[in-house]
Amino acid sequence: MIQITLPDGSIKSFEENTTPMEVAKSISEGLARNVISASFNGTTVETVTPLTTDGSLVLYTWNNDEGKKAFWHSSAHVLAQALEELYPGAKLTIGPAIENGFYYDVDFGEHVVSDKDFKTIENKMLEIARGKHDFSLRAISKAEALETYKDNEYKTELIENLEDGTITFCDHSSFTDLCRGGHIPNTGIIKAVKVLSVAGAYWRGDENKPQLTRVYGISFPKQKELTEYLHLLEEAKKRDHRKLGKELELFTFSAKVGQGLPLWLPKGAALRERLENFLKKAQKKAGYEMVVTPHIGQKELYVTSGHYAKYGEDSFQPIHTPKEGEEFLLKPMNCPHHCEIYNSMQWSYKDLPKRFAEFGTVYRYEQSGELHGLTRVRGFTQDDAHIFCTPDQLDQEFKNVIDLVLYVFGSLGFENFTAQVSVRDLDNPDKYIGDVENWEKAEQAIISAAKDKGLNYVIEAGEAAFYGPKLDFMVKDALGRQWQLGTIQVDYNLPERFELSYKGSDNESHRPIMIHRAPFGSMERFIAILLEHTGGNFPLWLVPEQVIILSISEKYEKYGEKVLNLLENHEIRALVDNRNETIGKKIREAEMKKIPYMIIIGESEEQENKISVRQHGGEDLGSITIEAFAEIVQRETNKTLKQF
Repeated sequence: MIQITLPDGSIKSFEENTTPMEVAKSISEGLARNVISASFNGTTVETVTPLTTDGSLVLYTWNNDEGKKAFWHSSAHVLAQALEELYPGAKLTIGPAIENGFYYDVDFGEHVVSDKDFKTIENKMLEIARGKHDFSLRAISKAEALETYKDNEYKTELIENLEDGTITFCDHSSFTDLCRGGHIPNTGIIKAVKVLSVAGAYWRGDENKPQLTRVYGISFPKQKELTEYLHLLEEAKKRDHRKLGKELELFTFSAKVGQGLPLWLPKGAALRERLENFLKKAQKKAGYEMVVTPHIGQKELYVTSGHYAKYGEDSFQPIHTPKEGEEFLLKPMNCPHHCEIYNSMQWSYKDLPKRFAEFGTVYRYEQSGELHGLTRVRGFTQDDAHIFCTPDQLDQEFKNVIDLVLYVFGSLGFENFTAQVSVRDLDNPDKYIGDVENWEKAEQAIISAAKDKGLNYVIEAGEAAFYGPKLDFMVKDALGRQWQLGTIQVDYNLPERFELSYKGSDNESHRPIMIHRAPFGSMERFIAILLEHTGGNFPLWLVPEQVIILSISEKYEKYGEKVLNLLENHEIRALVDNRNETIGKKIREAEMKKIPYMIIIGESEEQENKISVRQHGGEDLGSITIEAFAEIVQRETNKTLKQF
């Protein structure tokens, strides 16, 4: 008999070679009908894998992330079979599950797959799924695997990098694929599929290797869920920050300036400046000092910090001075510069903590195929700050930064989030710099602060920065999509590399601890996410234009200017539309620009010295005085802009 420990802590005895599915049936038939994947002692297994030792078993359904991963991974196999049958001669490469759905990279040769083919592919996938074919994993020797794929150089390359005795194939129907495992019981569970798009993708992400066709898809156990997902996609298209950014005249791109280098238009620059001032005001209250550093630095600076080893391949080519022979890089990070600012003076423990903040622009060379609006660019500005403190100050300083991040989220409407403690991958120590003892202290400091602040947090191994662990804030937007916004990192290593010091109360030299923090992260990415979260309907305190004054005719131009001046006296941002257009057209255009309030003026408003107010979305607030309207704007602003 073997002893199986279930997630609730209960232990049950089973015959050796019992499968996870049989364990599920022993609990309830209802559970067994819904189980689609499992893990045993932390390793993903098939639902039909014989269990031969004592251990911990977790059963997954569609409602678990792990269950969805298995579902979409299995669907990728079905997609691969469909493509192989529809396009004889196509060479399959890899096809993983992703956050939403799956893809398969394929060398189609001369054939070009387009959206005209999507329906045919979907029908073939559903035809295969209806066969209710079992997924079956089997071990195979390296020689047999190479023989199977002797005509597929992509699979051959993968197999050659595997050790003999570790290679497995997955079979279903008449189809076989190289695979490590993690499948649903059979294809019949897949009830709804959708091919979403095709894109180019270099083999193994190397632009020097062949370009393949990446076919993206998604699948569900119910048609209703696919319908709901497609509706969500349509909503996402309406909220696409690239579309809204153009409509609201916030930013643009120019081929002559270069890919991935955004140009901020006046309204976008004003929005961005307002965000910066919002954070600068809070930072000043929290004791931060603003600094400014150059856009470039000598290569040796980033070698010392470790950023050259980490980001060297993703950096622009070095800049060489023509006479002195110096070598500079566009800076990939601000922290080495801030370390040198700290190093410019001698500090005592009485001077600490020192909090240096900067809206610093950094540069990383991203491949053109990976660029995406403002969310993936080659030049971006970080709301960076670095706190240099003593060990005794670390806990409180870290908690203070948590408070600042929560203030930012609260003022911008991000209410649904979890905190992620990103720690090392203990199986890959070479990814990180510094000694183990300091890493353990840093990780424990973050976990302790998160607990004390009552954060809903999870621990994720392998997500730490190369120089230290971090607390990442994972925010869900209005469409339920998850984004990483805001990060706080504890770093013992850069102070060591830059030989930072302070004189302690014992009159001896000590190393400070460094906290990296960025509540926004990247200004570009943050604004993109905020655009999509709000659908362009920014909080009233942030929106570039709070009010537009619409005159019934040109006769009321002078009254419009008077209203504008009075609003500006109340620090309300407004503009006047005096064009010779119908009031209906003016209202429609103001709605499209998502201006929160429209003030309509005509003969009665001028005579009564009042304004007629209409809110974005159509609600009519009626005829009121300018003073009464100013109070409405102030209340709305105070409601959304929290006090720090």
